[in-house]
Amino acid sequence: MMVSLPTSVRIWLATQATDLRKSFDSLAELVRQQLQGDPLSGQLFVFRNKRADRVKLLYWDEDGFVIVYKRLEAGTFHFPAAAAGQHGVSMRAADLAMLLDGVDWQKAKRSKRYHRPASA
Repeated sequence: MMVSLPTSVRIWLATQATDLRKSFDSLAELVRQQLQGDPLSGQLFVFRNKRADRVKLLYWDEDGFVIVYKRLEAGTFHFPAAAAGQHGVSMRAADLAMLLDGVDWQKAKRSKRYHRPASA
């Protein structure tokens, strides 16, 4: 699956299972209630079902919502375990690509990289 996102897009993964029969408005309300986020912010929100074999991505694209839905024929998606009281996890676009491709992105080993110091 190819999802091309700008690096500026923040991605939020809902840690609790979601009834994926929900559509645009119901998922937007989950963003507000569970993730305390703004569904119109241009951020991407990822939801999974109880068996973790399906995901829905919700995104606001300038003039309307976009939903991407993926169902696995075999296997499951690897989602992080939630800390007590934690309803959402922030992730990078590369992490989302690995998750959708079947890679356990939390176990992926990252090499040390240079990060420019924040300016004062």
